[in-house]
Amino acid sequence: MTANPIKITDTTFRDAHQSLMATRLRIEDMEPLAAKIDAIGFHSAEVWGGATFDSATRFLAEDPWDRLRTFNRLMPNTPLMMLLRGQSLVGYRTYADDVVDSFVERSAENGIDIFRVFDALNHEPNLQRAAAAVKRSGKHLQMAICYSLTAEGRLGGPIYNLDYYVDRAKRFVDLGADSICLKDMGGLMAPYDAHELITALKEFLDVPIQLHTHYTSGMASMTALKAVEAGIDVIDTCLSPLALRTSQPAIEPLVVTLGNTERDPGLDLASLLEISDELETILPRYRAQLQTPKAAVIDANVLSHQIPGGMASNLVSQLREAGALDRLNDVLTEIPRTRAELGFPPLVTPMSQMVGSQAVSNVLFGRYSMLSEPVKDYIRGAFGEAPSEINAALRSKIAEEDGGSIIMAPTRPADALAPELGEARDAVAEISEDIDDVLIYALYPQTGLRFLKIKHGLEPLPDEMKSKTLEQVELETVAAAQSSSGAAAEAPLPSARARRFNVYVGDQFFEVDVDPVEVNVPGRQPGTSVAPPATSVAPAPPSAAPAAVDGETSLLAPMPGIIVKYSVEVGQQVAAGEPVVVLEAMKMQNVLPAPVGGIVKALGVSPGAQVDKDDVLATIAS
Repeated sequence: MTANPIKITDTTFRDAHQSLMATRLRIEDMEPLAAKIDAIGFHSAEVWGGATFDSATRFLAEDPWDRLRTFNRLMPNTPLMMLLRGQSLVGYRTYADDVVDSFVERSAENGIDIFRVFDALNHEPNLQRAAAAVKRSGKHLQMAICYSLTAEGRLGGPIYNLDYYVDRAKRFVDLGADSICLKDMGGLMAPYDAHELITALKEFLDVPIQLHTHYTSGMASMTALKAVEAGIDVIDTCLSPLALRTSQPAIEPLVVTLGNTERDPGLDLASLLEISDELETILPRYRAQLQTPKAAVIDANVLSHQIPGGMASNLVSQLREAGALDRLNDVLTEIPRTRAELGFPPLVTPMSQMVGSQAVSNVLFGRYSMLSEPVKDYIRGAFGEAPSEINAALRSKIAEEDGGSIIMAPTRPADALAPELGEARDAVAEISEDIDDVLIYALYPQTGLRFLKIKHGLEPLPDEMKSKTLEQVELETVAAAQSSSGAAAEAPLPSARARRFNVYVGDQFFEVDVDPVEVNVPGRQPGTSVAPPATSVAPAPPSAAPAAVDGETSLLAPMPGIIVKYSVEVGQQVAAGEPVVVLEAMKMQNVLPAPVGGIVKALGVSPGAQVDKDDVLATIAS
């Protein structure tokens, strides 16, 4: 045994697959590995929280509480860790105190030993209630400081400097932290900055320090090594098949690097390699989720756009669903600009979702033509204090909505919220009285309710939520390839503009009809021509290009999502720009306005329903 072995937290079952495959790894594929990982001797295993709760209910039809109980049963020797977003828990907004208290209590009772608690803005008031609930549970409270930079690319500058992080660490210890985590979600922490920061924190902290970083920029392994030299107590890594790219550093090379040194973790390399090989045989089933348009293993541009791992995989998934994956580079360019205009918040959930989703909207529909409700609330202070000044034009836009001046939230935003559990119990009373089910609904009223209906047999399991065999995945891959190649495309009839040409290929001669490719315009007959679309004009807002037929105008879904609620009724008179429907898209709620004034003739779908891009949401007779 070495005198000062580095301790390791394994993230394979949580952040690793959240970072690389949008949190889609199913419990059925983790169960065979759980006992083997438990036997390794890790300091802890991060298995829950973050996006796993939402992903399990939204996409996989899995009960997240059952998943936690499964880990607790299969991994009795390894402390289980979860990531908790402070007053936002595992959701994307601020929840009432009674929901926070109940969620922490149930998480502890179901198996969580270590609560890693953070706030996206490092806003201390947003951490107080969750920290107190963890301490009451008798579990380990780890307070995480979200690591971010402004525009310098290194530690320093007017906001995120050494004094900032030392001050936050002191405040978090005062909240009762049993350990401190440096949470580098974007892989932005440079190796020598890590050494400087950890050395400074070690001068006054009596509690252990843990490093969580991502490989995105290519620095993570070097940063981990310099952190070890500076005396870090614990480091997050994962098994190599789900390591690197936007995930964590791999454990196997670190074990070899530190072997026979004073920081030797004492983990068995052969056992780690055996588990990694088994994981390799599982991952081909997730080929679609693991695909990325980038060939490089690292993304040095992260030092500019600062996108964390889980956010990057979500952006790819969301753009693919919207049929706009070709706009990824535009979105990556837009994100730093949007972040600066929103006061340089750290890009971590829920701020990463807000900034990322807003950047997508800005690219697809025009800058701030569609401002999400969470972004509006952020500007009002409902998530805490912005690190820097918010763009004046955006503030003016919110002030106009609020009647002339912004209606600001209290310093601790949850103080403005009434208890929520009672309403949640009533909403699912006919489905379940189980407190764990009630909490699912309280966290996600739309997707959570849909999951509960599926879980309790009130709705069938949708095909897209079903587990797939490797054979099914391979067949789908072949079918997709054939479809994209155009093999199944039906040839159009030649138009009046078709012309016949003689074509000579070597000694061979062909007569070929050539017809100009035409822009597809609904209602235009073959053979008529139109001017090509302008490419220099910014895209119009979603409500500015409605579908109009015979005096009736349809409001179309600008992207895939879920209908939260309608703000109007059939027969109601509406003015152009008046709110019509709330669409949850990219995990953010967006209010879609009436494209024209008139009478609401029809509402396209029911609240809670999933819609695709261009589905009709409402019809207005003008």
